Amino acid sequence: MSTPQPNTSKVASAPRPLDGITVVALEHVIAAPFCTRQLADLGARVIKIERPGLGDFARAYDTRAKGISSHFVWVNRSKESLTLDLKQAAALEILHKLLQTADIFVQNLAPGAATRMGLSADNLQKVNPRLIYCDVSGYGNNGPYRDKKAYDLLIQSEAGFLSVTGTLDQPSKAGNSIADIAAGMYAYSNILAALLLREKTGLGSCIDISMLECLSEWMSFPLYYAMDEATPPPRNAASHATIYPYGPFLAGDGKTVMLGLQNEREWLQFCRQVLLNEALAVDPRFNSNAQRNENRAALEQIILETFRPLNSQQVITRLDQAQIANAKLNDMAGLWQHQQLAARQRWANVESESGTMSALIPPGINNAYDYRMGPIPSVGEHTTTILQELGLSQHEISALRQAGTI
Repeated sequence: MSTPQPNTSKVASAPRPLDGITVVALEHVIAAPFCTRQLADLGARVIKIERPGLGDFARAYDTRAKGISSHFVWVNRSKESLTLDLKQAAALEILHKLLQTADIFVQNLAPGAATRMGLSADNLQKVNPRLIYCDVSGYGNNGPYRDKKAYDLLIQSEAGFLSVTGTLDQPSKAGNSIADIAAGMYAYSNILAALLLREKTGLGSCIDISMLECLSEWMSFPLYYAMDEATPPPRNAASHATIYPYGPFLAGDGKTVMLGLQNEREWLQFCRQVLLNEALAVDPRFNSNAQRNENRAALEQIILETFRPLNSQQVITRLDQAQIANAKLNDMAGLWQHQQLAARQRWANVESESGTMSALIPPGINNAYDYRMGPIPSVGEHTTTILQELGLSQHEISALRQAGTI
């Protein structure tokens, strides 16, 4: 697999939206780190608090990205790593000192853990009223589920995502950490809103992010579809649950082509230019989406018979000529080499302790600035520098290191 070529078209010194903003992150795994990486992308200084020696749990998940965990590489570039053993009073004192002047504090410890360390929003905002405090948890800070452990798969289950994903015989999880991603993005957008509000009021906010609520919002289509105890959308693997034809179809070369029809005009074009059978458009079994959905087995056989003599590229050519939406069923190798990502220069190089690696530039091209694509930190890489900024001497830092505080 060749390495995608990086984008070098913009001036890296252009001001970014969050330049000058300091984020302290008591975070682990995905949801909170994904949020703070977005803030770092926009120029914020993100100081990531990690356990001495071991660091974030996600560092040990695998070694697939040049010897580093794929999860960690994804969500932790452009951050500074400060190791603190928060069971020690001296480490807590350092953290409190950092938070006296920070703009944002993000934490996703177990419910109540931050409060027990004196890190509640009330305590911190008494000292730093401008502090924006963001608490990311599985179920939120109150309610009967508050203290339940919450991992991505469990939230997918609680939010009903598994009930509409998979096949009729087997529910399936998403292939990525969709509940964590949803929580991370809502934390990110809430923090940006809080920064705007602070410009008006001069005061910080306290944000309570629940993974369950974030993924439940993303489940609103099936929720409304099943309103008033109506039958929910069935699990249909990669096919759309209620629109047909919309999903995967096998071509004669054994490759899968995804296609989707949204309206009757497209259905007519599909029959005329792809199936080469215009009469099918007015067949009473298929002359509306409701009828096509009800008779999808019969229509599937007609489509597969038409595609059987064709290879996947020939099928795609017909679909493109008919202006029918379609896609290749890419694997990860195909995504690494996707010609559209390459054409739009969506790759950059980032540094790490294992060397240079490619990383996707964040979505959204802004002509006023470039995203920061900084190094992936090693455990505690910035500890000495940060402590020196706080006024600690080299002797004091050495003593803290010897005591296992940092």
